[in-house]
Amino acid sequence: MHRHQPLVIVAAAGFLFAAACKNNQTTSSPAAKANSPAAQSTPDAFAAVRGTFEKSCASCHGSNGMGGPVKLEDGTRLKVPTLCEGHALRHPDSEFTRQIEKGGDGMPAFKDKLKPEEIADLIRFIRHEFENGMTPPAEHMMSPTKNMNMK
Repeated sequence: MHRHQPLVIVAAAGFLFAAACKNNQTTSSPAAKANSPAAQSTPDAFAAVRGTFEKSCASCHGSNGMGGPVKLEDGTRLKVPTLCEGHALRHPDSEFTRQIEKGGDGMPAFKDKLKPEEIADLIRFIRHEFENGMTPPAEHMMSPTKNMNMK
């Protein structure tokens, strides 16, 4: 019996080592990762604007920016455009700003509800979250003759 004692000790040590490894894996859960110093040291640059988006935009465009059919409180049905693909990707920031400020096509105007910097933050948030950080299209340039007529 004494001859097998070292084997039992090695097996027990292996079992304890495996259990310790398994415990380390469970502390790698999403909640543990979120509470890790590395996760906490990276601030969310969009924390404030996330709240603005949820309050002002998500009820129609969805939390994921996909839009789709929406029924408003007054019974009006809208087909809300996606912010993730298609036409939204071709809008320069000035067109997004104009749409948010003035509304139209069923969208309410937010000029009196949001400050200009909140609108600019929303556009940066949309580009980052729903358009994979794409660079906005170039602004439309006015021709020199139009510029001279405006003076």
